[in-house]
Amino acid sequence: MNIPQLRIDQQFARIGIETNNATVDIDQGPAKLDIQQPAADINIRTKPSKLTIDQSQAFADLGQYPIGEAIRREANEGLQKVREGSQRRRRQGDMMMKIENGGDPLKLIAKQNTPREVRPFNIGFIPSYDSVKIDYQPAEVEVNNQANKPIINAKQTPVLQSYQRGNVDVYLQQKNYIDIVFDNIPFINGGTEIFV
Repeated sequence: MNIPQLRIDQQFARIGIETNNATVDIDQGPAKLDIQQPAADINIRTKPSKLTIDQSQAFADLGQYPIGEAIRREANEGLQKVREGSQRRRRQGDMMMKIENGGDPLKLIAKQNTPREVRPFNIGFIPSYDSVKIDYQPAEVEVNNQANKPIINAKQTPVLQSYQRGNVDVYLQQKNYIDIVFDNIPFINGGTEIFV
């Protein structure tokens, strides 16, 4: 027995989409930077230290004096020695004039005029305490400095941009179709039944 059949075969259309993304290139070089740092202004003033040592008292204790005072002292001592020598000579002259009175004046005068015996040196003289005066004034240093600000020159470099548009391409990837097939269906043509 032939059963009529109807077969339908269909396919939907397929759409294809191809996308190219947009591209953006941005390029910016580093900024041009010029920095100058002037040196600081420094001014230093120094007052030197002062050390004063006064040894005049110690030298005076040892019998050493400044030249002016030494001359004055020696002149006074010389004048005193001249007076003493004049008095001694006059006294000795008076003794010689009275030689007839006895007492051996020649021997006595010779003994008076003989130099004194020199004694050996034993202990030197030590100057008195605090006879050396010391005065010290420390140095003074004055520092003035002034910092100078840096000089900064910055120049921005331009930004380089490159843009490429994206696109979307839509196309028909596969066509749609429908296919209908009839099977075992009688077809009457001129009185004759034909099965298709």
